[in-house]
Amino acid sequence: MSDIRFDIGSLHAAYRAGANVAEVIDTALARIAAAGDPGIFINLATRANMLAEAEALGPFDPVAKPLWGIPFAVKDNIDVAGMPTTAACAEFAYTPEKDATVVARLKAAGALVVGKTNLDQFATGLVGTRTPWPIPRNAIDPKLVPGGSSSGSAVVTARGIVSFALGTDTAGSGRIPAGLNNIVGLKPTVGALSTTGVVPACRTLDCVSVFALTVDDAYKVFTVAAGHDAFDAYSRDVAVQPLAARPPVLTVGIPAKADLKFFGDASMQAGFETALATLETLGARLVQIPFGDFYATADLLYEGAWVAERYAAIRDFFEANEAALHPVTRKIIGGARNLSAADAFRGFYALQAYKARLAPVIASVDLFCVPTAPTHYTVDAVLADPIATNSRLGTYTNFVNLLDMCGIAVPSGTRDDGLPMSVTLLAAAGRDGLVAAVARDLHAASGLALGATGWRQSGAQPVGAAAEDGMIELVVVGAHLSGMPLNGQLKEAGAHFCRSARTAPSYRLYELAGQTTPKPGLVRVRDGGAAIEIEVWRLCAAAFGRFVAAIPPPLGIGTIELDDGTSAKGFLAESAGLAAATDISVYGGWRSYVARTNEIQPRLESAPAN
Repeated sequence: MSDIRFDIGSLHAAYRAGANVAEVIDTALARIAAAGDPGIFINLATRANMLAEAEALGPFDPVAKPLWGIPFAVKDNIDVAGMPTTAACAEFAYTPEKDATVVARLKAAGALVVGKTNLDQFATGLVGTRTPWPIPRNAIDPKLVPGGSSSGSAVVTARGIVSFALGTDTAGSGRIPAGLNNIVGLKPTVGALSTTGVVPACRTLDCVSVFALTVDDAYKVFTVAAGHDAFDAYSRDVAVQPLAARPPVLTVGIPAKADLKFFGDASMQAGFETALATLETLGARLVQIPFGDFYATADLLYEGAWVAERYAAIRDFFEANEAALHPVTRKIIGGARNLSAADAFRGFYALQAYKARLAPVIASVDLFCVPTAPTHYTVDAVLADPIATNSRLGTYTNFVNLLDMCGIAVPSGTRDDGLPMSVTLLAAAGRDGLVAAVARDLHAASGLALGATGWRQSGAQPVGAAAEDGMIELVVVGAHLSGMPLNGQLKEAGAHFCRSARTAPSYRLYELAGQTTPKPGLVRVRDGGAAIEIEVWRLCAAAFGRFVAAIPPPLGIGTIELDDGTSAKGFLAESAGLAAATDISVYGGWRSYVARTNEIQPRLESAPAN
């Protein structure tokens, strides 16, 4: 049992095969001992209590309890009944009688709390070093900071001690630690997860976040925990969609090159460029966006209103116990004493102006892709300059909650120096399912091991890939592509988009002559082939049969080899139908050819006659 994977699918498979919860609990405890890191947990559940909670679950039933027997950890600013909540300040500690709403929902789904994790005190920081307890050790490289404020939650997940962990995120605390420890960090739409029972940092911006080894696991936890809470004034009714296929045509905003900030870290810059190239292979169209207003919004977070909000959250305790606070935390929060109500309102007005200015920018793309962090810092570097290093880590995170965006940090590769590379996908509130779907494909494309465990991604394939459900994959190459004239025929047949891909480099693409609706023909060749852009759609067997029966000559259905080694049925052209056809393989696909033709034709029509 000691070598069992703790991702949710693997654990549930083990339970089906006869494993018992006691073995899983003992494995988690053994991994805690093996880690030898006293900074991860502030409080641990006892083995006896965990066994008692497991016994109360009843027989294995992952339908009634989708997280049955799944161990998780909780950041120690989130209440767990009977366990002290410290917010990384011993003098602040209290023992709640009730679970935080989000914890209660996860327990009801069968999850088991292993312990409460360390954090930057009062969730004030992105570095993970602002704690009177030992600093948790980065799971990938102990010389690096673990990231904060949810430091312990990220490290315990990356080490495979638990299946997932809860954090909080006000300015990036659920994303920076994920990026620095090679795991997934889901920061939901503000209000989607209840914050009842959470020690506030900035009450108007706080989110409960989810750390996991995979996007599937993070989103599963989010789906279980989400829901309106009448006891949380900031709770919102956010429709949680199933994690489905990403759209076939995706517009992704990225910071304009002139606005990118890496603070001299060439490895991080190269890693980001590689991640963008991967997004393009997944069908994304990248659009450079000026980022000055995003950065200006981020700067508001540690001015006026939101510093005052941190002070308001713990004002009575602060005034009575100032000496108990970590020196850096005390300096930051104490700065609110010099602020006035006018300063707060000035911040509110500035934010509203940026929201109005950026709303059409955010709406102009499907989502954004940014580096999770602009650089890596060592523990020594942060301790030597705790304010500036922390500020730089928040370059791409601080504006997100202020602008009411959701996001997910996802591992995208390994830098040329061996350190983890992560990007964060962002979108407008309520689009959590979209960013998760794209993140899942990006993580799968990276081929990375999970966290620091060495476990390989199991069955990683793009969202919507074929499953054993009786559906048939169909490759389309021309007028049936998304946005093309005949795509409606596919949808009328009940087809669902699966993924964008390319053929193996064994095909030529032709524009067929004499067609009422312009369309191409794909032909397999022995030599001189090219990889052609295609889409894969899925239909039930009956719909597939009806659709194929209606295909006119010279097109037919054959087996098409794809560049990922898989194959599927798809449109091919008979060689006899190529008379007077034009070879357009150089364009790489029908969509590119049509776009180029549409670009050139108006210029030809307006050109002066010779």
